[in-house]
Amino acid sequence: MMAEWFARPVFHVTDVAASVRFYIERLGFTSPWRYEEDGSVRVAQVERCGCAIILADNVPTNAAPGLIFISMNVEADGQIAPLLDALRAEFEAKGVEVADGSWGYRLLVVNDPDGNQLFFNYPNESANV
Repeated sequence: MMAEWFARPVFHVTDVAASVRFYIERLGFTSPWRYEEDGSVRVAQVERCGCAIILADNVPTNAAPGLIFISMNVEADGQIAPLLDALRAEFEAKGVEVADGSWGYRLLVVNDPDGNQLFFNYPNESANV
């Protein structure tokens, strides 16, 4: 019997509570759980549309910023660009800096306050667009 896997990246953040607020208020995520110790949030999960990320301040401080590729699952690739354009407008309306990126194809890139990056890809669009 083969079980399905569920994976979540762990992003090191300096202030979990502040990072959770950024992900909720600026990126539209929710936070289904958090772990507190000595009155401070130490670990929390944020999620949106099936994308889950764990934010933690107990990762070694010399850890490099994290990176996650986020792909939208829709029937036709041609439908993704308008969805990502709308997502960009949503983020920018909330004061989030959104950049264009490249990984052999076009990306929408968002950095969180600790430098962790969210890469949303535009499939079938070359980086030269």
